[in-house]
Amino acid sequence: MEDEVDRLVAAWRRERPDLDVEPLEVLSRVSRLARHLDRARRIAFSEHSLEPWEFDVLTSLRRAGDPYQLSPGQLLTQTLVTSGTMTNRIDRLAKKGLVERLPDPSDRRGVLVRLTTEGRDRADQALAGLLAQERAILAELSRAQRGELADLLRQLTAPFDNITPG
Repeated sequence: MEDEVDRLVAAWRRERPDLDVEPLEVLSRVSRLARHLDRARRIAFSEHSLEPWEFDVLTSLRRAGDPYQLSPGQLLTQTLVTSGTMTNRIDRLAKKGLVERLPDPSDRRGVLVRLTTEGRDRADQALAGLLAQERAILAELSRAQRGELADLLRQLTAPFDNITPG
């Protein structure tokens, strides 16, 4: 079975035989797969009237467990956005009735962001839709192959995920 990356690599080997283009065989496929995954995610989220950033915030709260609330700082850590961006996102989600702001009982000046019932339902439905899309993307691989691929990708991504900002 040949794919677009095979054709791209063959062309570079023909045009630039002096270069080792082997990294393209892996990373160009990862890049193309990321685009397909992004498209599948957008489809899954739009079916539930959510933007990707909304899904990220809602599912961060959902994963926190009952009572499904986090401080804005905790949300920043999980979603990797600036505080100004997070404030804007919380405002927009609150206007849609998907989250609510509550006073933080342990900090008089602080607030907590809590998922509403509607927000939890939308997050759950969108997650189910996303998983269906992702299962379709992985359908050609056996369970063992999926496990092996997950292990290999973890090996590549873990060093980036464990870098301390500095």
